[in-house]
Amino acid sequence: MSAVLTGARAVFWDFDGVIKESVSVKTEAFVQLFRPFGPRVCESVRSHHLANGGMSRFDKLPVYLEWAGLPSDEAHVADYCDRFSNAVFENVVTAPWVPGVEDYLRQNRHQQRFFLVTATPQEEIERILSAIDLQTCFLAVFGAPTLKSEAIRQTISDRGLVKSECVMVGDATADMAAAENNAIPFLLRRHADNVQAFLKYDGPFVEDFSGL
Repeated sequence: MSAVLTGARAVFWDFDGVIKESVSVKTEAFVQLFRPFGPRVCESVRSHHLANGGMSRFDKLPVYLEWAGLPSDEAHVADYCDRFSNAVFENVVTAPWVPGVEDYLRQNRHQQRFFLVTATPQEEIERILSAIDLQTCFLAVFGAPTLKSEAIRQTISDRGLVKSECVMVGDATADMAAAENNAIPFLLRRHADNVQAFLKYDGPFVEDFSGL
């Protein structure tokens, strides 16, 4: 299964749950934001977030604000985005690496071209990459509001990549959809938080990147 990754010429990486073990960090941050609105809202937020891992907070927060009985206008969404960003930044930076991935990215033994596509806002992911000294591993970094599908499409077009020689490595159904929308292979990074979302998935997967 790992040959899908090691044999590719260009690799599109998701971040949370693929490079850093930070899915739970963001899950708990969302839950804490809405804890004042009761356990039912919190559980709905938790379930929705885990089922939609590749979805931007800009799209999630209007839904959660409505569940909490709050306005979902631009000002409220921006306020809650700021609160969320402040809550997660340091915890994402200090979160454990997915085993093997740091070495895989820094060593690049297979002479691949790496691109990062994430639902994290552009400015925030650039700050995170700078804090963990990983920015030089990627030829380009795409964060929200750029959609993953569009980032992949644009990169393939601009750089003349061959689709069959690319792979998207992700842990969410949105990552798989981005790969399918661009007709490139998908490699799932499987972990405890995405088991339910991928119950019917029968494609290639890895649990970590050790020894690759």
